[in-house]
Amino acid sequence: MAVYVYSITSKSHPTRLDELHGVGEPPGALRTVTAGVLSAVVSDAPDDLRPKRRDVMAHQDVQLRLMADGAVLPLRFGMTAESDEAVRAVLEDRASEYEEQLRSLEGTVEYNLKASWDEEALLRRILLDSEEARRLNDVGREGTATPEMSLALGELVAHQAEARQEALAAGIIEALRLHARDDSVSPPGGQDFLSISFLVDKDKEEMFLATEMSLADQLGEECGLRLRGPLPPYSFV
Repeated sequence: MAVYVYSITSKSHPTRLDELHGVGEPPGALRTVTAGVLSAVVSDAPDDLRPKRRDVMAHQDVQLRLMADGAVLPLRFGMTAESDEAVRAVLEDRASEYEEQLRSLEGTVEYNLKASWDEEALLRRILLDSEEARRLNDVGREGTATPEMSLALGELVAHQAEARQEALAAGIIEALRLHARDDSVSPPGGQDFLSISFLVDKDKEEMFLATEMSLADQLGEECGLRLRGPLPPYSFV
């Protein structure tokens, strides 16, 4: 029977799975598959697995419980294998790789930060600082701008906005990197200009969080920083 795989841990990990349940309806019973010094937390895989909130939360609860007691390699939602034997074979084949990853993640958590800049506030800053942008904008408001002038204003604003966002993103990253072991940048979506995950040692969490709060205060309401965590270190597996 196919199995759903949640995460990989060391064999010595407590793997306290009491009162937790797996994905599916009815929920699958959690168990471990062991090979050498490694274990994988699995359950029977449902035939109709979908990213329903109930199942996503069950998957996340397993990761959070495990990471509270030691290093864990969290798998993304939806990972399955043909059988327990197939899982055991992968653990054996990639034992040295997984052991190294577990050692590198010992005592760490992940934090994800997204940043956005209010468009109107950003435009006001550009018009305040750029004489050419102000001139083109004033002509447009008077109704005497040519199509070329309107295009020039749009390109100037877009260029200025991108430059300012890149500079701010670099500053945010530089400040938080001082308190992180590693980081992983991902493409931002929507109105965000930054999406980055940090791998933070648990004994540096307080300083990392204090630095993020200080940045948020300095940036004010124009820029929004949204921090999620502590999370399983998905971005570093």
